Amino acid sequence: MKKLISILTACYNEAENVENLYLQVKAQYDKFPQFEFEHVFIDNASSDRTLEILKEIAAKDKRVKIIVNVRNFGHIRSPFYGMLQCNGDAVISVVADLQDPPEMICDFIRRWEEGYKIIIGIKEKSKENRIMFMIRGFFYKLIERISETEQIKNFTGFGLYDRQFVDVLRSLDDPYPYFRGAIADLGFNRIEIPYTQPRRDKGKTKNNFYSLYDMAMLGFVNHSKLPLRLASFIGFSVSMLSLLLAVIYLIYKLVDWDHFQLGLAPLVIGIFFFGGIQLFFLGIIGEYIGAIFTQVKKRPLVIEKERINFDD
Repeated sequence: MKKLISILTACYNEAENVENLYLQVKAQYDKFPQFEFEHVFIDNASSDRTLEILKEIAAKDKRVKIIVNVRNFGHIRSPFYGMLQCNGDAVISVVADLQDPPEMICDFIRRWEEGYKIIIGIKEKSKENRIMFMIRGFFYKLIERISETEQIKNFTGFGLYDRQFVDVLRSLDDPYPYFRGAIADLGFNRIEIPYTQPRRDKGKTKNNFYSLYDMAMLGFVNHSKLPLRLASFIGFSVSMLSLLLAVIYLIYKLVDWDHFQLGLAPLVIGIFFFGGIQLFFLGIIGEYIGAIFTQVKKRPLVIEKERINFDD
């Protein structure tokens, strides 16, 4: 019996790209006649023609399977849920905007045949906006330095994952998982393949400042306690500095009582400085509490509206 390879694509308002992606992925099937393939699309309640196009494709090709969410569950939960629904002996995650080169599927499968459980694409270079690429690079370096576990730089989730690894993911029961961090954290043997990320050809990215910030903070909260410990260290240091300045001002005032004037400027600056530090670390603590709250609620990753071509 032939092994099955699942291609997973999470999409939201990608009407301009999904058909082209499907065709490019389908072109890779003929190179591996020893395998069966399925292409699973999980649609995050798109408001354009994405779902209509996918249904037209699925009507002609039963290897195309569709999961439709009742609403947009975000770019973290929906792809993870989609991976858990794949039945393949290996799952290959490919984004809908064609910035994950479909031709790399061949490299992933060949490496998988060599025995690797995880084969991931590393975005060594990118044709996207240089400023965004630099910001992302800074984030990867920062989280690598403060993380308590190994982190993979320039990794977006593009890769092949063996069923054994996917089965472990099913056992995690995490309602808001940081998938990128789980790759190294779970300890499976892997190989990294560098590539140059192409520029998005059609449509606009759905990642905004909030979604990128959400991903960054999820990485920090899941893999480091350093921000919490910094609050203690900085609080202690500022307290000692304040005490030292108070002693200096007292001595100065006693020595030159008649002429030394404190003035309002140091007081106003000090109040705003301490207030800023307090608000910053309250925000950090809030992120950790929010993560705990999400875990405690134990809500499902997504709620499905319908499935197409999953009858078998």
